[in-house]
Amino acid sequence: MDNQIELIPAIDIIDGKCVRLTQGDYARQRTYRNDPAEVAREFEDHGLTRLHVVDLDGARSNHVVNARCIERIAAQTRLTIDFGGGIKTDDDLALAFNAGAAMVTVGSLAVTSPATLVRWAEQFGAARFIIGADVKNELISINGWKEEDGQKLLPFIADYVARGFSKVLCTDISRDGMLQGPSVSLYRKVLDAQPSLHLIASGGVSSMQDIDALAEAGVPAVVFGKAIYEGRITLKDLEKYVS
Repeated sequence: MDNQIELIPAIDIIDGKCVRLTQGDYARQRTYRNDPAEVAREFEDHGLTRLHVVDLDGARSNHVVNARCIERIAAQTRLTIDFGGGIKTDDDLALAFNAGAAMVTVGSLAVTSPATLVRWAEQFGAARFIIGADVKNELISINGWKEEDGQKLLPFIADYVARGFSKVLCTDISRDGMLQGPSVSLYRKVLDAQPSLHLIASGGVSSMQDIDALAEAGVPAVVFGKAIYEGRITLKDLEKYVS
């Protein structure tokens, strides 16, 4: 492929099961599989090497809940796991890393307590942290997308790049779980402002054409989930992007 893009399937967990929400709404939850580790093994069997795991119970309760799921996935696969959801304290971070997460995605805390994140990066290395930027109308949202922070996306990212962070997971809330296509123009705008950023697009991916469009736009990586679970993208389809 001329335009290579890193494929990162997502596993969202509630009560130890593989679920998806629509636009982050817990009332619009659908359970797809009972065993996240089994799903992870299927991804690995098709050549994928990365995995994005979200502890939705953790995100709702403000502390890590489903660390055991990470342990099982890490024990049963060689996937590079990034984990998010409920990471608020040093203990949460230790739980995630000890369970087998290679990286963590930090969203709300990146907004409310940058100093904590900078301290963690000094301790563990900035490369182990992905800044979670959840946006609606280019404004940052926090706490499971229930609160709009008011910060604008581009200055928020610029601030973290200046602090030495290089990975940002940007989710367009309005598109998440809607299967209506990703915000390609938004990601272009981010990359125009920060060309060296390892930007991970998230939200709205519904087909291989959407992934192709992100690759054409030069987006380095994409997280997707619902399109796989709904059968709109097959694991076989993804093999063209798997080296």
